Amino acid sequence: MTSAPLTSAPAIIGSLLDLTAWTAFDVDPDGRILAGNDESGSMQLVEIAPDGTRTQLTALPSRCSGRYIPGTRRVVVQHDNGGDEQIQLSLLDLAPASGTASLPATLADLTPLVHDPAHKHDLADVSAESVVFLTNRRNGVDFDVVVHDLATGTETTLYDGGGYLVNAVASHDRRTVAITVLSSRPRSTQILIAGKDVARTEDTGSRTRAVTAPDEHAHHTQASWTAADDALVMASDHEREYAAVVRVSAAGSADVSADDSADGTVWETLVAADDHDLEVVLSPDGSAMVVGHHQDGVTTLAVHEQDGAHRRDVALPDAGMPTVIWAPDSSRFAVHLTTSGDPGSIHLVDAATGTVTTLVDGRAQIPEGLPISLPTVHRVPTPDGEQVPCFVYRPASDTDTAAGSASATGVGSAVSGASVLVVHGGPEGEATRLFSPVIQALAGAGLTVLVPNVRGSAGYGKRWVSLDDVDKRLDSVADLAALRAWLPELGLDPERSALWGGSYGGYMVLAGTTMQPDLWAAGVDIVGMSSLVTFLENTSEYRRAAREREYGSLEHDRDFLVTASPITYLDQLRAPLFVIHGANDPRVPLSEAEQIAAALADRGIRHELRVYHDEGHGLAKRANRKDAYPAAIEFLTEILGR
Repeated sequence: MTSAPLTSAPAIIGSLLDLTAWTAFDVDPDGRILAGNDESGSMQLVEIAPDGTRTQLTALPSRCSGRYIPGTRRVVVQHDNGGDEQIQLSLLDLAPASGTASLPATLADLTPLVHDPAHKHDLADVSAESVVFLTNRRNGVDFDVVVHDLATGTETTLYDGGGYLVNAVASHDRRTVAITVLSSRPRSTQILIAGKDVARTEDTGSRTRAVTAPDEHAHHTQASWTAADDALVMASDHEREYAAVVRVSAAGSADVSADDSADGTVWETLVAADDHDLEVVLSPDGSAMVVGHHQDGVTTLAVHEQDGAHRRDVALPDAGMPTVIWAPDSSRFAVHLTTSGDPGSIHLVDAATGTVTTLVDGRAQIPEGLPISLPTVHRVPTPDGEQVPCFVYRPASDTDTAAGSASATGVGSAVSGASVLVVHGGPEGEATRLFSPVIQALAGAGLTVLVPNVRGSAGYGKRWVSLDDVDKRLDSVADLAALRAWLPELGLDPERSALWGGSYGGYMVLAGTTMQPDLWAAGVDIVGMSSLVTFLENTSEYRRAAREREYGSLEHDRDFLVTASPITYLDQLRAPLFVIHGANDPRVPLSEAEQIAAALADRGIRHELRVYHDEGHGLAKRANRKDAYPAAIEFLTEILGR
């Protein structure tokens, strides 16, 4: 990329949107990393050799991901059609003798493994012999766990008990799976074990056993099998405020000093903290684990022994949001790291010594003179005594931490003192301190950007994430008003503040501008819900029950859903809106954007609706991002610069 001086906001925004995003999916026994980058325009598979050589593996029409098949030179590729999230599974052969003749591979070069375009097939686990996937093909709603034998093509269903499944991990002998399923309570999951070795239940005859209670208000995640397949290691806030690393054993399978439940399940705490959540990734052989300490939007890593004893900290170049993938032999692990100032780097860590080898340095691609803003961390008071965590990104020219200065060019002078609140999706999501081209572009245009974790956000304990459940929904909207009232503390003009958000964040944009019409000068709504009623009625059938547990049900809570819907308050709306939506969105249907745009048109309110027919829930393709985001930022700066 050019290192010529950047002299205008459009040049800054364009350079930021041109930066390549990296991620990591898998590591093979020889140290190759199956990665992804979007240099071609959407996320495609790239293989990184131990010497750093990079080979692009795919050139598919939509973004994809994948996993190695251990002991082979084959890859299971996950891909959909234009963002419709109907995931299909295919094989890519990289063996010299029989592999794909030319790379990068197109769809025609892949061998179908599990294909049914009308349904989802989410890859859950891969071994040398079989692939485990989650699919809703039985009835379009409930997910089953299916094992596909790679040699014969035969399939065995290990679980068909219904529900929205998050993940499934096969035991080492491949006879059972540990399943994470959304439970009936918000921000709660249940762990089940299913398979050939599980006794049939008396009432249904299924081979399924519950490890955790179905109605417990607890979030269990990252479950993996111990080496002997006799217990699970996972992160859980079972009877805790913050998630700890725990070992959970079935009745009679362990004899430890721990908390025993009424059904005989034994809970052993391996690693815990009193004031923040922990994450865990267990090594394939169960001998070690990487524990993440998550605080205020960043996670630091340490290697622990299987019993929880600390082995060593992992010294990454900077604090950010790491993703850990173990090598099959448990000797090392890859870390994909993105930070506020790093679009995405990939490191390889020796599990025994802690030595970090950088294979991709995402910071190296940032052009000289491109202003990068690094956030400060704040707590914003609310009228009812809460404190909203918030990251603040000043225009880079206003900070001492910028990679370059925009002040000499006058970039952003017209919007000095103006601000944008960027609200995350979820709603049980979290704003973290990772690299965001949109946030950096807004700051590069001269705006101060506030990125809050309003009540209902994850990452700050069980109490905080539960403060927006069902009939508390509008309490999170009220946090927007508290954030605006706090703007003078930063020397900002409350009259020139706008909202930006995607998915649930888009709902918050619409809720803020309709329910608080005097507070916001403009908004950018990306795949947001304008009516919680029509959203729930029209979302994909397999998602409806999962979303009703958070927002309220159409049957029992319809009146409140109407009350909490932005479209109910359209007569109050006067702020201009920029609306972005993907035509293939399976989560928030396009109709949500179309009905808000039609209502704005009827009332003569300035707006723009951009629909992308090759996108789903958000913009995955760079060409579409470069079309939508600069226009949206120009829309805001024009309004806020008045």
